[in-house]
Amino acid sequence: MVAPNPPIAFDTDFNPETGRPVPVAPSVVRVTAPNAGPYTFKGTNTFIAGGDSVLVLDPGPDDPAHLAALRLAIGGRRVEAIVLTHTHRDHTGLVRRLKAETGAPVWFGGRHRASRQRRFFELDPVASDSDWTLEPDRVLADGERIAAGGVALEVIATPGHCANHLAFGLAGTPWLFTGDHIMGWNSTLVPVPDGSMSDYLRSLEKVIGLAWQHYLPAHGGAIVGGPAYARALLGHREMRNLQVVAAVEAGARTLSQLQQRIYPSLSLALRPAAQMTLKAHAEYLADRGRIGAAKGLFCLTLFPSRT
Repeated sequence: MVAPNPPIAFDTDFNPETGRPVPVAPSVVRVTAPNAGPYTFKGTNTFIAGGDSVLVLDPGPDDPAHLAALRLAIGGRRVEAIVLTHTHRDHTGLVRRLKAETGAPVWFGGRHRASRQRRFFELDPVASDSDWTLEPDRVLADGERIAAGGVALEVIATPGHCANHLAFGLAGTPWLFTGDHIMGWNSTLVPVPDGSMSDYLRSLEKVIGLAWQHYLPAHGGAIVGGPAYARALLGHREMRNLQVVAAVEAGARTLSQLQQRIYPSLSLALRPAAQMTLKAHAEYLADRGRIGAAKGLFCLTLFPSRT
């Protein structure tokens, strides 16, 4: 008999110590940017790894105070590489300035791209938050190992939040940098067409099967016991799938109606994120025949499965 997935428990008790280098793993410090918000929690985490030289993972938003904090944390050491988990602007905003100052090459999973083709008249809700023009000096591929700053990272493709998302395992340690793929404070936003729920769930299953036991996300604090938490996230997403199917069978026909049934008391600031993720769930379920969906010019019309 297969054991049920454990219930999810989000951890919002996180002191970012914004602007200060905080040791979080062997040869790794975290510097949290001052860009707290409904989508970024207490701010974007930049990680600096190495010894006499370093690599910088996710430089963060284009903020002068954060750049100054990174300079202090780097402390004049050579920056051998700037590495990105993905190309949303709260992670890439400082890339160009940091590259100009340090001369370090920029490595990530290729230019920003959507997970699927945008339909006619369909809006990409995170288009302005995505760094479409940033070019990598090196395109990283799933399964390769990279070395810089005296540390080695194993590259793990984890699409879902967006198409070019990567996680990085810190070789020789139990620590995995999860970017926005797995975070302890909330479930990950999956905004179609930028992201894909199908890709996201596959990436979760992939990470669960890896050796790394503890996670360092791009927002919020460290996650100890990462695979168990990721299994709980999978269970949370399947619970949401069941809620969507039940809501559609009970009469919900639009994303707004889904939101009213599933998140009846959600704050105004979080409603756009809820609708984005509900759209991803609805597309995932429709592709598998668990609900029906008619793709109109401006919206989805949902209906119970006819199979």
